[in-house]
Amino acid sequence: MDDLQFRRQAYGDPNNQSEAFLTHLAENKDDAKFVNDLKAFDQKLTQALNIDVPEGLADKLLLRHQLSQHQQTQKRGRYMMAMAASVAFVVGVSFSLLRFTPLNLTENSLAHVHHETKALVMEQDIGFNDVNFKLASLKGLNDSKFIKQPGRVFYTSYCDFQGVKSLHLVMADDLGNKVTLFIVPVESRMVLEEAFADNQYKGKSFQTADAYMILVGEPASDLDFVKKEVENTFI
Repeated sequence: MDDLQFRRQAYGDPNNQSEAFLTHLAENKDDAKFVNDLKAFDQKLTQALNIDVPEGLADKLLLRHQLSQHQQTQKRGRYMMAMAASVAFVVGVSFSLLRFTPLNLTENSLAHVHHETKALVMEQDIGFNDVNFKLASLKGLNDSKFIKQPGRVFYTSYCDFQGVKSLHLVMADDLGNKVTLFIVPVESRMVLEEAFADNQYKGKSFQTADAYMILVGEPASDLDFVKKEVENTFI
């Protein structure tokens, strides 16, 4: 066995019992002493690592882990609550500011008509009692109603004007053209133009005791006809 091979085996396993290894030790006193030193070091290392585990250590480590997890959960909970509170505060402030922001009814009416195109293809026949039922849920319009049918009503639904619950109707003029009518409860922040238009629709508005009436139709629509129908049937 050459010296390099011997040292590899000695470092790997000083207690090697192979015949070649033992023969080498018998023939080389210095190498035998080297192997004895390695064996003594191994024994000291084994004794150093052979430490009795303190009683209850496992339970203590488990408890510490559980406490650490609990603290992390509490921290995450406090963070999420703080975030939720911040979001609620921002939403609350935004909504409050929205309620005091001037509301241009003509711009909003045109935007509604452009957005809710499905309303203009409806072909229902809605009675004025059904319209009155919806009107009764609008704030400030509890006593307002139609006393008879204001011509044909194709469509009715609630709509929102920046936080103001309103009513969206589609009616017919004298030629059967469809005209949109928005009934919006009066608020002091609202801005209303008597006549308005864009590149597709024209509009006309007027006010009753408790509501703004905004009419929107295509250029060929007779808005004055629908206005008279509403004025003669709405109280």
